[in-house]
Amino acid sequence: MRGTINPDLTIQGIVLTMYDGRNNLANQVVQDVRTHMGDKVYETIIPRNVRVSEAPSYGKPAILYDLKCSGSQAYLQLASEVIRRERKLRAA
Repeated sequence: MRGTINPDLTIQGIVLTMYDGRNNLANQVVQDVRTHMGDKVYETIIPRNVRVSEAPSYGKPAILYDLKCSGSQAYLQLASEVIRRERKLRAA
């Protein structure tokens, strides 16, 4: 992308999704990504969640399908984190 469309393109952050804390591999992946990518990785992790997976079948975003499920709550938390990070970047 940088080479052909936008040389100023940068990655603001990396989102870890479909996380299942019961899985040792998932925990290792989180640790490895954080080690290698540092502060590019958002603190918020989106868990694997059936309600989030069901939402598209009903033609709705997850937060409208089930606002209280852990996946929707994680996406709301991520949105707040993205906004905070963007404000911090703009202030610098």
